[in-house]
Amino acid sequence: MQLYPKLIMDALATVTYAGTKKNLVESGMVADQPAINGNKVCVVLEFPRDTDPFLKSTVKAAEAAIKYHCGRDVEVEILTEFKSKPRPEVGKMLPKVKNVIAVSSGKGGVGKSTVSANLAIALARLGYKVGLLDTDIFGPSMPKMFHVEDERPYAVEEDGRQLINPVEAYGVKLLSIGFFVNPDTATLWRGGMATNALKQLIADAAWGELDYFILDTPPGTSDIHLTLLQTLAITGAIIVSTPQQVALADARKGIDMYRNEKVNVPILGLVENMAWFTPAELPENKYYIFGKEGCKQLAEEMGVPLLAQIPLVQSICESGDKGEPAATSSETATGLAFINLAQAVVTVVNRRNREQAPTKIVGIHT
Repeated sequence: MQLYPKLIMDALATVTYAGTKKNLVESGMVADQPAINGNKVCVVLEFPRDTDPFLKSTVKAAEAAIKYHCGRDVEVEILTEFKSKPRPEVGKMLPKVKNVIAVSSGKGGVGKSTVSANLAIALARLGYKVGLLDTDIFGPSMPKMFHVEDERPYAVEEDGRQLINPVEAYGVKLLSIGFFVNPDTATLWRGGMATNALKQLIADAAWGELDYFILDTPPGTSDIHLTLLQTLAITGAIIVSTPQQVALADARKGIDMYRNEKVNVPILGLVENMAWFTPAELPENKYYIFGKEGCKQLAEEMGVPLLAQIPLVQSICESGDKGEPAATSSETATGLAFINLAQAVVTVVNRRNREQAPTKIVGIHT
């Protein structure tokens, strides 16, 4: 069979690209006129990015279509190009970010996300450039806490790459998988899908210059934590716990994860959340319903600072549900507590950076 460019293009027009639901020709993915040399055909396909999930399947389908329409003896070579520059390699991501802070807890329900959101806002109120990444892929809560559930991040072009532009609220740049999934539907993803989504939110986003990049991590220890440790050099970790013994036992595990000899992420300190209950009508009263100063004792035992004791008051829950975090105002006891927490974090981070070497990214062992 005599080969000619239109025959090749007609074959490629039978291949659907899953990213656009159109064929390769309609999608404008055939970058140049097919090159023909006797029985050899060379086609250049242009994909949006090098991490395109449909790349391999599309290349195989294009090769099969050409052979089907032009003959099995045709030698087909498919070359790929990308509209977007490749993602920076590990160790070179977020070059304009000064400090990466992981906020963790050993167990759920201790208010870690509340602390993360309010810490980010308080740092921004102190004049710092702050980003907040909700890394809880299966239970994202930040869009609601910042009252931006209806926001949809858009793409911007920066240095030849298409990047996700974070949502901004209360002076904080924010990204969460919650912006991209149905909030009423469970996220049923295997570990690999979740970690790939997390890497995109880190490396394929326009975070820009940040003094503090806060990572709101899922409770416990998981693939997500390992991905973060293998992707970013984390300046330090903040452990959140309530005063009761069951929460403190899990907090010890969280501390141990970061102090593991293969990880070596400094513990910046502990935050005791729900330290006591104060009724709105009796603001001077303190009721230690979960135990008294459990985190303070753990901090002394583990040799780390106690950064803050955050009281439990009804207004914290209500303000979080309304998307008006307590740290937006320093006129309340809780708002002031979060401002004080932010100031303590600035102090311990500066000390850590003066006295300790930069954290190294955890190596990947296969």
